[in-house]
Amino acid sequence: MTSSLPLLAAAPLVAGLLSAPTTGATTTWQTATAFGQRAVKTLVTPFVQRTVQRAGSASGVPDVVEHATAPTASERERVLGYWTPRRMASALPVDRLAKVTGMLRRLSAAGQGVAPRRSPHGAASRTAGARWTSGGAVGRTTGRVFLTIKGSDFVCSASSVRSANKDLVVTAGHCVKDGTGAWADNWTFVPGYTQGRRPYGQYTARRMFVAGPWAREGDDSHDIGMVAVDTSGGRHLGDAVGGQDIAFDAPRGRLASGFGFPADSPYDGEHLVYCAGPLRDDPNGQTGDQGMRCDMTAGSSGGPWLSGFDPSTGRGTIVSVSSFKYSDDRHTMYGPYFGASAKTLYTTASTS
Repeated sequence: MTSSLPLLAAAPLVAGLLSAPTTGATTTWQTATAFGQRAVKTLVTPFVQRTVQRAGSASGVPDVVEHATAPTASERERVLGYWTPRRMASALPVDRLAKVTGMLRRLSAAGQGVAPRRSPHGAASRTAGARWTSGGAVGRTTGRVFLTIKGSDFVCSASSVRSANKDLVVTAGHCVKDGTGAWADNWTFVPGYTQGRRPYGQYTARRMFVAGPWAREGDDSHDIGMVAVDTSGGRHLGDAVGGQDIAFDAPRGRLASGFGFPADSPYDGEHLVYCAGPLRDDPNGQTGDQGMRCDMTAGSSGGPWLSGFDPSTGRGTIVSVSSFKYSDDRHTMYGPYFGASAKTLYTTASTS
């Protein structure tokens, strides 16, 4: 089997904050079926609540696993205070949860992004990695995620998405929960991040959602996470930056533009970077994902893939997020196909 490289970025947790309390509760949401409700194993946190079943893989209906964080104002302030500019800037990239190399790799201080790689025919619509400088909606809605898993700090990418609650962020599942392992702590989203600036505020998590197959098996085909966030400065995320549209069951093989904040050399994590080109199915047959030629590195996980992208407005429709690369092909990024599972995830999260 070909090894895969997740695109997470991490840094060691400062020792003085290792004792910060973990809060929240986990619930497995499933849709009621004709077979009634049955017990589902709860993923335990210090505050164990209940497990509610609304659907299950056995019934063929996609299921969603939810993690509720502590709702208190003091906890939100603790998370916001944790992510100082210095701590954000010191995050180092690592292969996704050290699954392949098992070692941190140092960030190149000189990395400032790379020039776009054109197709053989010079098509301007294709690039393997270039800094996005045109602003627009994508510059506001795309941002960096800062989180802690098992005592280490990580960096991902994400996007604000249109939703009924006006508080929804879409990212990769491993930027929310370590597969079958721990949920993230200290989770916060910074839309429009540029060189340490937080022009639209920081948004802490109040509810996290992943697909059941990701929570139970770490299935890369379901590496999708959605997070309902708290307001920042009294404003909903959607009111502050807007949100990209999202679509499910879209035709495969179309053109898409991917965005994110790669932090591993030759990038520095401080600028929004994009790739663009046609999507293709996973040639290894190990996932239901689609791939895009892209040189973005660790830290870009969870960044949105937009179809029908309009460079003049920075708007498009999210059809996937950056997930992983195969170890023998570091020039192709893969993202999960947004089908029935992703749609159920969105429907649940968008009204929470």
